[in-house]
Amino acid sequence: MALRQELARVLFPGERIAERVRQLGAEITRDYRGRPPVVVGVLKGAAAFTVDLGRAIDLPITMDWVAVSTYGRGSTTGEPRLLKDIDEDLTGRDVLLVEDILDTGTTLAWLMARCREHAPASVHCCVLLRKPHAVTKPVVPRYVGFDISQHWVAGYGIDYAERHRNLRDIHEVRLPAAVSAPSS
Repeated sequence: MALRQELARVLFPGERIAERVRQLGAEITRDYRGRPPVVVGVLKGAAAFTVDLGRAIDLPITMDWVAVSTYGRGSTTGEPRLLKDIDEDLTGRDVLLVEDILDTGTTLAWLMARCREHAPASVHCCVLLRKPHAVTKPVVPRYVGFDISQHWVAGYGIDYAERHRNLRDIHEVRLPAAVSAPSS
């Protein structure tokens, strides 16, 4: 399938994403006034969102990164595997995890629990996209960009088979009829 043929309709144009990121940044600025959080982006999918969100937060935040995988060869294993840990000391600090998509919640629940092991003052999360009907773990994000249904998406840092991260818009992915999409 040709690369552009993988993409169906635009779900969220870049301008709409930018506006929502500005709104989230204003909410986070208000909620964390006087106690800037450590903003921890989850690589790779949330990189663009984390950087843009960081720019929209009017506080002297600290940024860090974590990388986790639940994918094996072409499917999910369901078990998170740490690829890169947080470098910042989280003890006594407010932590805001930033993730691209909240699907089942397995990865985000695991990451939040891992952060709590470091005795932070608080741990909350901000997700760009949430699939509310897919969440099976007790994860309630403090900040949500957009709710989506069960379709696959790509663009604005989110990939489909490691492609399309560079697109400004978020597109629905058109899956080949013979492909069964794994859940994350």
